[in-house]
Amino acid sequence: MTVKVLNHRVEGAPSAPPLLLGPSLGTSLALWDGVAPELSAGHRVVRWDLPGHGGSAADLIGPGATVGDLAALVLDLADTLGIDRFAYAGVSLGGAVGLHLAVHRPERLTSLAVLCSSAHFGGEAPWRERAERVRREGLGWLVESADARWFTAGYSDPRLVRDHREADPEAYAACCDALAAFDLRDRLADIAVPTLAVAGREDPATPPAHLREITDAVPGATLVELPRASHLAPAQCPRAVLTALRTQLDGPPASGTSVRREVLGDAHVDRAQGRQTPFTARFQDFISRYAWGEIWTDPTLSRRERSMITLTALVAHGHHDELALHVRAARRNGLTPDEIGAVLLQSAVYCGVPAANSAFGVAQRVLAEEERTGEERTAG
Repeated sequence: MTVKVLNHRVEGAPSAPPLLLGPSLGTSLALWDGVAPELSAGHRVVRWDLPGHGGSAADLIGPGATVGDLAALVLDLADTLGIDRFAYAGVSLGGAVGLHLAVHRPERLTSLAVLCSSAHFGGEAPWRERAERVRREGLGWLVESADARWFTAGYSDPRLVRDHREADPEAYAACCDALAAFDLRDRLADIAVPTLAVAGREDPATPPAHLREITDAVPGATLVELPRASHLAPAQCPRAVLTALRTQLDGPPASGTSVRREVLGDAHVDRAQGRQTPFTARFQDFISRYAWGEIWTDPTLSRRERSMITLTALVAHGHHDELALHVRAARRNGLTPDEIGAVLLQSAVYCGVPAANSAFGVAQRVLAEEERTGEERTAG
């Protein structure tokens, strides 16, 4: 028997850590268009549609539905895709699904991000009334106010507004039933997975106080408030949301400048910064953030191993000034002169004898200078 699952889109390598992204009421997986492709560089990203929204069947839920019902559909989707544990991020109703999973199925989550959401949504009455009117009149009257509810003044996303207009009224109303019954305030302290809350400072639906309520109660939770953001922050402020999620998923970026100083030495970094101009400033920032803050800090390879690889690459391309710099760096990273010689000899086989011949000359000069400096220090 085939299990009917939520419509979804999968991006990223199958072997990458899985990340599920949940939508807000009235939207589709397009809500994550500005964020998901970037996250898929390091994660297996799965976006999904609410029942009756986007491509998901309307009959996946019915009247009286709960957030627990939606969470069960998300777990069915994960099971269908062969995903056991996953990171989760959700907006508004999608965030409520994440909170439910963190409370009731924490063994399935590696981390949780709750965006523009709440542990409760203002009581039952408004949502019961909305559900009743939608069942009676359809969604047209709500679509007219979508921009005001979702975005700051002057901003709109026609694709998401169209998704709102085309959502199935019965399924939308069932989602309203779920919001009406949702209240996890008394269970927030039970959440043990790493939790991030993201608030839009101009969000009228779930203002920052709702996200502060979550982070005040969830042990170790982090709150990020986005200026000039309203309820659908991933659509209006994708770069800010991306930065927050990357920090949540991958940890804060390492200090590239400190690693650069440890490997290359204070004198070199001081000279490089002293020569910096407005023209070269972005390049210096690029080197510190990416080469030193991401690549050299990756624990997969040791600094010794990275020095060996770097020496070989510099030999291959004949970058002799950089080679001299990295011979010194290799010594700081623990390579002996004999090991540096062995790396250059290996390079002769695969990069060519002339390239290695020049490299040996550079390395011999640097090592001789190092030996003289050491002798002078000893004599002093």
